[in-house]
Amino acid sequence: MSRLKTRLTEYIREAGPISVAEYMTFCLLDPVNGYYPTRDPLGSDGDFITAPEISQMFGEVLGLWCVQSWIDLGRPPEVNLIELGPGRGIMMSDMLRAAKLDSAFQQAVRVTLVEASSALEAVQGHTLASCGLPVMWASDLAQVPAGPSIIIGNEFLDCLPIRQLICADRFAGHEGWVERRVGLNEDGDFRFVKDDTPISSDLAATLPAGAADARNDDLLEINPSAAQLLDQINARFQDYPGRALFIDYGPDSTEFGDSLQALKRHEKVGVFSDPGNTDLTARVDFAALHQTAQSIGLDATEAVPQREFLSKLGIEMRAVALARAKPEAKDTLTRQFHRLTAEDEMGTLFKAMVVQSQGLPMPLGLR
Repeated sequence: MSRLKTRLTEYIREAGPISVAEYMTFCLLDPVNGYYPTRDPLGSDGDFITAPEISQMFGEVLGLWCVQSWIDLGRPPEVNLIELGPGRGIMMSDMLRAAKLDSAFQQAVRVTLVEASSALEAVQGHTLASCGLPVMWASDLAQVPAGPSIIIGNEFLDCLPIRQLICADRFAGHEGWVERRVGLNEDGDFRFVKDDTPISSDLAATLPAGAADARNDDLLEINPSAAQLLDQINARFQDYPGRALFIDYGPDSTEFGDSLQALKRHEKVGVFSDPGNTDLTARVDFAALHQTAQSIGLDATEAVPQREFLSKLGIEMRAVALARAKPEAKDTLTRQFHRLTAEDEMGTLFKAMVVQSQGLPMPLGLR
C-alpha cells in the first residue's frame, strides 16, 4: 500500500466519503506524496506523452499564433506569455524559437510558467536555459504580474479535479442530483458511493445547460476548478487585454458518463490502483467551458478539432519545409503529423478553444 493510500484511507475512515475532486487533489497535488510534485511524468519513460513531445511542429505553429495574438492585442511594449502546466518546457522552447521571426515580439515578451511541481521546474529550467529570455515561475496564475497576457494551456484542463453527479430524478430540479464520492468497502479498499442527500441549489446553479437532457442514473462530470480558473482569467483581462488558448481532449457538447481514468506507463489502470503514483485525467466539457466563460463576460470561441486548428496555423507547410531541410527525417515527420492530426489519433478527439477580452479580433485558427 502506498503512503498516500494509507493516509487517504485513514482520512476517509475519520471524515467519511470524499468527493472525486478531493480524491484527485490528494492524488495529483499532495506536496509530499502527490503525483505531480514528486516526479517528471512525461515522455516515453513516463506515464503519458503530449503533443509538444510528439513533434516540434506543434509548438512552432503555436509560437506564430502567439505573435499574431500579440498583434491582435495592439502590440503592447510588454506582454506576459504564460503557460499553464508547461511539462518539460519543450512547447515553450519551440514557441519561442519560432517567435524569433518577429524581433519586436521577442523584445516585448515576458515568460512565466505556472507549475505546481518542483521536479518539473528543474527540467523546465534546463530546457529553457538557452532560450535567450528571462523565465519566471509561479505556482498560480494570480501570482503572475499584471499586464497584457497571452495564456496557453495544453492538456491542462483535463488534470483539474472534477466532481461527479448522478441524476436520481430528472424532474426534481437540484434535488434530483446526488454526488458520487469515494468511500471504503468492508475490506478497507476504495469504492464509489452515492450521497443520500441531494446537491445544494448553489451547486445546481453551476450545471451546464446540457444537464437538462439527463435521464435517471446518468452521470455528469463538472469542473469547478476550470470555472475558478476562468474567474482568474477574467479578473486579469478586466484591466488589460488578453487571450487564453486551451487545447485538450473532450467533446464539444456536454456528454454523460464516467471519463475519469488513470494512466501508468502509457497504459490505463484502475483509478484506485496506486494513488499518488498514477496520472488521473477526465475529458473536458467544452460546451460547459464556453457557457461559463460567456456568463462572466469573456468572449469565447467554439471548440474546433485540433486537426482543423493546426491546419489553419500552417502545420502542413511546416511539415513540408522540415522534410525538405532534412529528407532523411521525412518518414518520422509523416508519423508525427499523422499522430497530431489524424482522426484516429489526436486530430478530432482533441479540441482548441479561446477565451479572450471583449472586442478583440477572432483569433487565428478559429476564424
